[in-house]
Amino acid sequence: MDQHVPRAITVGLRLRGIDVITAYEDGASEFQDPALLDRASALDRVLFTRDDDLLAEARRRQREGISFVGLIYAHQLRVSIGACIRDLEIIATAGESDDLLNSVLFLPL
Repeated sequence: MDQHVPRAITVGLRLRGIDVITAYEDGASEFQDPALLDRASALDRVLFTRDDDLLAEARRRQREGISFVGLIYAHQLRVSIGACIRDLEIIATAGESDDLLNSVLFLPL
């Protein structure tokens, strides 16, 4: 989870048994977007964001062929917290991080 994700989403996923780490917990909350995507890749974790700038960084990497582990994006105003929790739980239980390699997945599903 990047620093723009509401705590309620993290808590909701953890209550469902989903292994989640936040940028704050990892000490990466002050990282710029490129470094945050690099850190997620180093941890082999798909990154979830509601930040348009991070979405732009992922698109740049796709254009330039720069590898990243994957990004899941939900618009802050158009996708509810409940929908994020539901969809992220499905993604976490149905797949592997490699499924989203160099990809951006948009919520809602």
